[in-house]
Amino acid sequence: MGVNNNLLNCDIETGICEVPKYGVSQQEQAPQKPVKLLYFTDPICSSCWGIDPQLRKLQQEYSHYFDIEYRMGGLLKSWAEYGGSDVNGPASVEKHWNEAGAYYQMPIDGSVWNRDPLESSYPPSIAFKAAQLQGNKKAGQFLRRIKEMVFTEQINIARKENLLSAAIDIDLNLQQFESDLEQRAIQLFEEDLAFARAKDVRGFPTIFFIDNNNNQFKVYGSKPYEVYESALLKLIEGPVVKKSTGELTDIFKYNPTVTLREFEVFYNLSKEEAHLALNKMVLENQLIKSETNAGPIWKEVNL
Repeated sequence: MGVNNNLLNCDIETGICEVPKYGVSQQEQAPQKPVKLLYFTDPICSSCWGIDPQLRKLQQEYSHYFDIEYRMGGLLKSWAEYGGSDVNGPASVEKHWNEAGAYYQMPIDGSVWNRDPLESSYPPSIAFKAAQLQGNKKAGQFLRRIKEMVFTEQINIARKENLLSAAIDIDLNLQQFESDLEQRAIQLFEEDLAFARAKDVRGFPTIFFIDNNNNQFKVYGSKPYEVYESALLKLIEGPVVKKSTGELTDIFKYNPTVTLREFEVFYNLSKEEAHLALNKMVLENQLIKSETNAGPIWKEVNL
């Protein structure tokens, strides 16, 4: 593929998964809204899964001011070429993921690294680029689905058959997806890796908040919601309109599933309050609760 090797060195305390340093240049594209969030991530980045609650809330309250541009960073090319120390193989990733789940309060079960360990994060990253060719909304749904598969369902998302299953789950054009997976998506992934090196991105999550005048702020690693909100508001001129999160179904605008932590952050609730609200919606046949080894996930009922 001609792509560069990156490392799977994830630190729970800093909320960062790191990769090596390279130097390349690439031109940025102008945002379509006043602000663009240039988000460098990876499907198996536990810290990135950990900030999904913050980003979901940010979309609800301020999505009229920004678009998110996802870029894949290539966290793990292969274990054969891996040269890290903190994480030195699948067994150590299992331990790290279990610790990360408790730290971020997001459902994570690291046993996939024992049962069916991933050899690389490149295949799911390339698959994301293939999904992206069918629109940003579908791409976001695809990324969410494969993250749920690997973090909560112990499914090896480096396997093609599982990536195809995810594509079916979110109703992608499967023929186009398979074709792009073998051709265009590979080149797009290589471009993402080059762009990450151009921006000196060596860890995930890394989000650049960029306005039309190329003023920008970088948020590196997992941070509280207020840090992302502050970076965005610094780039918005004039009075700011903040959308409310009053309706309990607002959280499902971007994805049909939700974790307990996402619900807590989205509505500023305690864990107990969030649990009661979600279970009430289950009793009212608004949601379906799915139990996983990592913890429950609630899904909107399709009427």
